[in-house]
Amino acid sequence: MSNHTASKGRLALLDVFDSHVIVIDLASGKAVLTVDGAGHPDGVQVDASAGYIYWTDMGAKREGEDFFAPDGRIMCCKLDGSGSTELVGGGAIHTPKQLALVPDHRMLYWCDREGGRVMRAGTDGSGLTTLVERGRGEPIPRDKMDQCVGIVIDQARGHMYWTQKGPSKGGRGRIFRADLDIPEGEMSWSRSDIVLLLDHLPEPIDLEIDHRNGFLYWTDRGAEPDGNSLNRARITDVGLASHEVVARGFKEAIGMALAPSGEAAYVSDLSGKVYEVALQTGKKTTIFDLGRPVTGIAFF
Repeated sequence: MSNHTASKGRLALLDVFDSHVIVIDLASGKAVLTVDGAGHPDGVQVDASAGYIYWTDMGAKREGEDFFAPDGRIMCCKLDGSGSTELVGGGAIHTPKQLALVPDHRMLYWCDREGGRVMRAGTDGSGLTTLVERGRGEPIPRDKMDQCVGIVIDQARGHMYWTQKGPSKGGRGRIFRADLDIPEGEMSWSRSDIVLLLDHLPEPIDLEIDHRNGFLYWTDRGAEPDGNSLNRARITDVGLASHEVVARGFKEAIGMALAPSGEAAYVSDLSGKVYEVALQTGKKTTIFDLGRPVTGIAFF
C-alpha cells in the first residue's frame, strides 16, 4: 500500500461480496468507515455538502454475475454510516449498476443492466422515470447487447452517456449519448435522439467526465490488448474524438473516479485493488488492496 496520492480527499468504494460500503482516506491509505448491509453494491456517489452516501444494490438473487430478479435497490446513508434507507426498490429495478449524481438538481441516474434501461429519480427516491429502454417487449434479462451498465451526466450540455458492454470479452461494447429528457411525443423505447458514439469496444463499464479538459473517461474489463484498461476520448459537439487507452494491465477494471485536480484517476478492479493513475503518463500505483472484488468508487 502506498501513500502516493495526487490529491487529498477520500474515496468511497464498494465491497460487493462482503456487502460493505468502505471509505478510505487517501492521505493515509486507511479505511475510516465501513457501512454494513449494502447488499450487492455496484455504483456509489457521495454528496458531501448534503451529508449523504448513495449506492446501488444489484439485488440478492444472483447466478454468478447475473441478477435475474427485480430486487435491485437504490440506497443511501448519512456520511457517518448511519440511517441506511431504501430510496427505490419494491420490484421497480432489476440490476442497478453505475450511479450518477447531479447534486444541484437533487437527481440520481443509473443503468438497470438486466432490465436494459436507463433510469432516474430524485435523491429522495421520488419521480422514478425510465429514460431509455432497450429491447422493449423482450423477456428479462434482456439480451446482452441491450444491457446498460455505466452512466455519466453532462449537465452543461444536457446529455447523458451510457455503456452497453455486450457479451463478456466479446469485443462488441458500445457507448451512447442522448438528451437528459425524452423528446416530446416519444417514448423511452423509441427515442430519436440516441446517438451511437463508439462501437466494437472490448467491454466498456463505468464512465466519468473531466469537465475541465473536455474528456470522457471509461474503464473496460474486456480482453487484452485494449481491454482491462482506462480509456478516454475528447467530447465534441458531434460526439467523441481521439479515443486513446491511457493505462492497461488491470484485473477486470470496474469503478473509476477523477481527482478534482484533473491530474489523476482512481480505478478499482475485481482483484480488490484501487489504483491511482497519472493521466499524463498512464503510470498506475496501487493505493489500497481490499483483497476482495471492488466494484464502484467515488471521490469526495
